[in-house]
Amino acid sequence: MLTYNFANIGSDSLYEYLYKCIKNDILLGNIRPGEKLPSKRTFAKNLGISVITVENAYAQLVAEGYLYSMPKRGFYAADLEIEDSMRDAVPKEILQVANGETSYFADFSSNQTDNEIFPFTIWTRTVRAVLNDNRIQLMINSPCAGILKLRSAIAKYLREFRGMQVLPEQIIVGAGTEYLHNLLIQLLGNDLVYGVEDPGYHKIARIYESMKVRYEPVPLDQDGVSVQELEKRSVDIIHTSPSHHFPTGTVMPVSRRYELLGWAAKSDHHYIIEDDYDSELRLGGKPFPTLQSIDVSDKVIYMNTFTKTLASTVRISYMVLPQTLAEKFYRELSFYSCTVSNFEQYTLAEFIENGSFEKHINRLRNYYQNKRDLILQALEKKPLGDYVTIEEEEAGVHFLMHLCTDQKEEKIVTQAKSRGVKLKPLSGYYADTAEAAKQENTYVMNYSSIDPAAMERAAGVLLHILQIPGR
Repeated sequence: MLTYNFANIGSDSLYEYLYKCIKNDILLGNIRPGEKLPSKRTFAKNLGISVITVENAYAQLVAEGYLYSMPKRGFYAADLEIEDSMRDAVPKEILQVANGETSYFADFSSNQTDNEIFPFTIWTRTVRAVLNDNRIQLMINSPCAGILKLRSAIAKYLREFRGMQVLPEQIIVGAGTEYLHNLLIQLLGNDLVYGVEDPGYHKIARIYESMKVRYEPVPLDQDGVSVQELEKRSVDIIHTSPSHHFPTGTVMPVSRRYELLGWAAKSDHHYIIEDDYDSELRLGGKPFPTLQSIDVSDKVIYMNTFTKTLASTVRISYMVLPQTLAEKFYRELSFYSCTVSNFEQYTLAEFIENGSFEKHINRLRNYYQNKRDLILQALEKKPLGDYVTIEEEEAGVHFLMHLCTDQKEEKIVTQAKSRGVKLKPLSGYYADTAEAAKQENTYVMNYSSIDPAAMERAAGVLLHILQIPGR
């Protein structure tokens, strides 16, 4: 079965990306002339996309002559009579698409959402209700911070489930946290020093680089961000994920939280950006209170996204600004247009207000807990289990896996990749190379898109690579 990864499709639509992948495989000879392609329904189920997406891709390939169809029999690759010398001339980027990111049956680096868990039926019903009941509002341009109905729904949700007392006016809605970070830098100033956790989420550092602001990697101790390290590096603004640090999965204790809040209160320039990106998905125990909910100095900027709870393709995020910063935002940056369409905003607002979001979160926790348990069973089953140590599996949709082996991490990653398993080493999230070296053979295992049915095969790959006797 052909398998393609849709985690990094860029600006392409799903059908355009699928069309390019199949076309490239035909050009490279990976799909031979006369070879039958999977049926539309089977292919869609395997890839986790809609049948219409596959149908559109096939139609485009037929129109261009790369495929031909036979009634009641299916689709077949056309004989293009491409010489081997011509195949060698295929651009490198095409080779990467066809032979790299598309060949994994188990990608533990992907944050793509499993299509089985998205509430398509309820979402469709909600969309219809919005289109029927909000026709006038849908055609009115959204305020710069997002429609009031959505911001009010988010404020109510945060109050009831995160203990946060915020006004809708403090909430800014945007298409992804990257966009919101760009707004924050303009709001706070590009002459300040921004701190990023080390290890941490690399994209934050790349955003700071692109905005040409100075940033400092801040080493973590067992409790998270250290105030001493912040002061040592003269950091003004620190980005942190205290409820579930990525990638280590650790939780910042209450004592450190108050210490961090004390640091922020010492200077007018000090702020904490609290990234609460997957707090709803804690699988064990009660959710931890947010820094924002215990902040009395108006120094915490709270950020969250619906990417983890709805789908990786739902690009709706929001931030909660302290009231003084909110006033500054409306005064200085209100000329920006909201980057999320009215249709999506009204649909999400209704989805939250009618209780569907809460029900979905409860279902999501059960779903991921069952999936995680099945994956852990496969990894901990002997003889592989004797060589595997699992850590931080109670929160979010990733955990850490340490392999007890003398083999080099780079070799294991390469061999796993050649057998269809993509592993992401923890060492790759460190800016400090000396600290990175201490994390040899510890891997960040994101399981949101993993099919539990493929885990026996994935475990077999690890057994083969580790050369464990008795496999």
